Amino acid sequence: MKQDVYYISVRDLVLWTENPRDPVDLKADDQDIVNRALEDRQFKWSLSKLAREMGDYYDYSELPTVVYEGGRPVVFDGNRRIILAKIKLGIVAVPKGFNLKLPSVEDELPCNVCDRKVALANVYRKHSESGSWQPLERDIFLYKFMGEEKSSFLILEEDTGIITANPHLNKRFVKEEVFKGDSLKQLGFSIKSGKLRSIHSDVDAKKIFLDLSRKIASGDLNTRNNRGKVVEILDPELQRLIDHNRSNKLHSSKIRFDTSKKVDKSKNLSRRSTRIVRQLFGGKLYLQKGYVSDLYRDISDLYEFYNSRKDKLSPSFPGIIRMSLRLLCETAAKECKKPVDFYLKDNFDAAKKLLDQDIKTTLSGQNVAKESMMQLLHTGAHSYQSTSNLDQTIALSIAVGAILTVSHGRSE
Repeated sequence: MKQDVYYISVRDLVLWTENPRDPVDLKADDQDIVNRALEDRQFKWSLSKLAREMGDYYDYSELPTVVYEGGRPVVFDGNRRIILAKIKLGIVAVPKGFNLKLPSVEDELPCNVCDRKVALANVYRKHSESGSWQPLERDIFLYKFMGEEKSSFLILEEDTGIITANPHLNKRFVKEEVFKGDSLKQLGFSIKSGKLRSIHSDVDAKKIFLDLSRKIASGDLNTRNNRGKVVEILDPELQRLIDHNRSNKLHSSKIRFDTSKKVDKSKNLSRRSTRIVRQLFGGKLYLQKGYVSDLYRDISDLYEFYNSRKDKLSPSFPGIIRMSLRLLCETAAKECKKPVDFYLKDNFDAAKKLLDQDIKTTLSGQNVAKESMMQLLHTGAHSYQSTSNLDQTIALSIAVGAILTVSHGRSE
């Protein structure tokens, strides 16, 4: 299990084509991977957010994990950081008009060099439960690199493409409660010998899956609504179809879903921004030591608790987080010896300059503005039920985080 730290030229480092975040063709080169990361069609890379979190200089607190394969240093973990370094040093090309504030970086970077087995174990330990991988990515990694059998979730995807075609299905709840063995059996499907089998014709099978997907997308079927009712939630005619086909024998299913759909970013910018920024405060803040910093960390921990237990918590739980933002702003305003409304308005314009255009669009889409912030915080402190909108709470927290960075940011 030997691991050593070596300085390696950024130019020599090779991006991993099999990165579970977004695997590409094995023949792809670094430029191909960078292009894919910049396009970010599935919203998995978020390079601008990482660059903003790193600040003015390259963060050495987490070293890239590197394995020498065929004499080349391949980056198994830390590909996003290496992409930023390659862009900053001009090693890879970026589109015209590409505007991103990048951290300064040296030509050589310290890397954790180890063998493939150790690297894979490190990657799995770091990402499997952190939320950076979705269930499908985790299952692919376990099968491809850790020697485990294919899960039913992975088999279903390989045979139909349904999860890639409908990304909202790539959830733990869907994997563990909707596409598990007994639920599939209720619907008239089964996974046998590594293949999907069905009692329905391919046309009818696709109708059932599509309706189920729509019910999950709309929220009609989730951990709070109609939990476990995978058949009962379907349109009545499909329920009757399933009952009618019960006596049919299982046979191989050959249904496929269209996985080639492209996202029109110009038409879906607000949706893209919301999906990219799912962290409270938009990421880690670096604040001066004191009550404000302590309270900020407590609220961040509360949000982490919510993320780890959301299946067991009430849908109104985000309202508690929303209320805590008011307390945080009041504490910061008191230290600045200003009324909280003046504190927010006086720092809002400077804070907004710290945010990229995608984030600004997100804030606008959630009605978070200089004139509305105080009212949003006031509502959060007095109306538990009306503040359970998580997207707006996150957007509000991003604005609060930027304001705190202006007033209480730690100088390096």
